[in-house]
Amino acid sequence: MPKRRNTLTLDEDNAIRLERLRKTRDTSFKEVVNDVIRRGLTEAEKPFRPAEPVRTRVLRGGGKPAFRTQAELKALMIQIQEEEDLEKLKRSGLR
Repeated sequence: MPKRRNTLTLDEDNAIRLERLRKTRDTSFKEVVNDVIRRGLTEAEKPFRPAEPVRTRVLRGGGKPAFRTQAELKALMIQIQEEEDLEKLKRSGLR
């Protein structure tokens, strides 16, 4: 592939990150820039796929909160987290 010489002005944050990569890889700045551009272009050329829709559960609480104080809210949050953790364990077959 023929070489092409260009002048490229980099934002300071990108220049710092590229230099850090250059030191880590112990290679030339030119090689790092070309590798990063190549990887970015490969990703950018992939067809766009929209994310899967997020589904949430609707909880019907009867209109009355399950807590009256901040301490009760915290206890309820811990209880919910523990129930979710147990459900994950059951699905994974560990419990």
